[in-house]
Amino acid sequence: MTTQARAKQEQESRFELPSREATQAKLDLRSAASLQIKPGDAYTLADRIEAQVDRYAQRPFLIYQDQRFTYAEVERVANRYANAMLARGLRAGDVCALAMENRPDFFFCWFALSKLGVTTAFINYHLTGKPLVHALESTGAKAVIIGEECLKVFLDTSETAAYPCWLVPDAEKPADSAFPGYLDSGFASAVAAASDARPDRALRVGIKAEDDMLYIFTSGTTGLPKAARYSHMRWMTSGDVMKVTLEVKPEDVFYCCLPLYHGAAATSITSTALASGAAIVFRRKFSASEFWSDIRRNQVTVFQYIGEICRYLLNKPAQANDRDHSLRCMLGAGLSRDVWQRWVERFGEIDIFEGWGATEANAATLNVDNRVGSCGRVPFWDKTNLRLLKFDTETQTHVRDDQGRYIQCQPGEVGEAVGYIVNHPEIGAGRFEGYTSAEATEKKILRNVFADGDAWWSSGDLLRYDEDGYCYFVDRIGDTFRWKSENVSTLEVADALGDFPGLELINIYGVQVPEHEGRAGMAAILMQPGQTFDPDAFHAFATERVPHYAVPVFVRVSAMADMTSTFKLRKVDLQRQGYSPAQVSDPLYVRDGMTGTYQPLSDEVLARNALPAFAGESA
Repeated sequence: MTTQARAKQEQESRFELPSREATQAKLDLRSAASLQIKPGDAYTLADRIEAQVDRYAQRPFLIYQDQRFTYAEVERVANRYANAMLARGLRAGDVCALAMENRPDFFFCWFALSKLGVTTAFINYHLTGKPLVHALESTGAKAVIIGEECLKVFLDTSETAAYPCWLVPDAEKPADSAFPGYLDSGFASAVAAASDARPDRALRVGIKAEDDMLYIFTSGTTGLPKAARYSHMRWMTSGDVMKVTLEVKPEDVFYCCLPLYHGAAATSITSTALASGAAIVFRRKFSASEFWSDIRRNQVTVFQYIGEICRYLLNKPAQANDRDHSLRCMLGAGLSRDVWQRWVERFGEIDIFEGWGATEANAATLNVDNRVGSCGRVPFWDKTNLRLLKFDTETQTHVRDDQGRYIQCQPGEVGEAVGYIVNHPEIGAGRFEGYTSAEATEKKILRNVFADGDAWWSSGDLLRYDEDGYCYFVDRIGDTFRWKSENVSTLEVADALGDFPGLELINIYGVQVPEHEGRAGMAAILMQPGQTFDPDAFHAFATERVPHYAVPVFVRVSAMADMTSTFKLRKVDLQRQGYSPAQVSDPLYVRDGMTGTYQPLSDEVLARNALPAFAGESA
């Protein structure tokens, strides 16, 4: 979309806007909620769980398939796990890794660890080899809880045998190989025999709200994944804030179809439901065919999305009962203007809370006005710690003034979103808790931005805002792009795929796809002399080496003899050419979900994978 067309589109809907004061009043409620828990409070996730169990004991909390667990039942099972873990030597201040798909035991184990004052490290069960070992080492895990359904990646990574590994059986997806001798398969029996009484609160004495409760690995960072630190305070505050934002009541029912090791599902859904005494319906993984059946059967009222999920649902054939559902609101990120409009036209007027942020963020935006296409509004910049720093997308550098200071964006200008780092013993909001790596934490901080000594969290995201203060996500900076609400590092993917047999050179970059948020990954490759590109082999190789969202959607096979010397410099040109047959003479391939391989680009293959024809880079 051109700048002129965008401005016209925004101008046409301006008459519908609420006043800045009305929006700010909603944001003030969120701010007040964010200040309820103080960093030094002796208040943890375990304390909140126990308080909510005492208050909502018989209300439903977790709903999984045909299983329903009340608040009291969830705690009783969590207590058994906690007492079994205590007997195996876990103590307050330890770290325990958890690798498990979405199922009730995920919550039981996580809550159990909090009862002991142990920090939980959520492990992406798609990791294997070096990234998996790094995840365990970088968090200092003392033990690993492994769901049987995730066992293979550990068996394929021999270094994990050095850790105490406790197996949690899975009747739905049993392992297809024998258990190795080092695996503690008696853990489940110990849990079943353990007491369901609350562990003594004295076991976690000394743990404060500002202490680490959770480690979540950020997606698509440069190099190996980084473990973002999540304190008890920040996690619970997320629930307090969203409770007032969504006006959640105990009668509400949340729907979770995102992986629980991911920040969105693990934080906003769970923390908000717990803070409100509400219930969570969850699935192992998203299913477009079962989505509306789940919603209607369980009377779901709140749904957390990523933009791609909404696209999948819109691609299903329209039904006569599309508007016959219980949803009253939805929250998430990555919903494009086009998909947003199509969604409400088809499924009815539902409050949509589109936001922007990150797992480790100390600043965020949320659209509380149903402003189509926007990820939030800043009515008054002096009431937020967020700023946009003017950024030159051609040179990929920040714009500075004569004194070398950064420059704040004006309406319409593109800038990096940054958050002023608040460091006050009585204030939790605005803190940057960083990563388990001090070096990685420091790399995300910009210093002396507007004045000597100031410090700002650097998001790596480019945003812009209009004259009414509404913000819009634009892109990622440099060698990282966003796809399906995940950040993908071009350097990381290139490194993982660089030793594909017969490959001379590979360049990974993101290309715009019409009606999709972010960019889709594209691999431009050069084969060695005498070698030909094998799409089946490359697909198998890529799906084994990188997470599903980072597998290139497109492949461009080049025959240019001079590519080694110019490839990096041509990245901008390659992005502009995208996957357009009119602009690219090289063979183009598309990842095809139906055949499980790469197919030569055609209108038919694009259509069946919900990928429209390339329209060129937006101005």
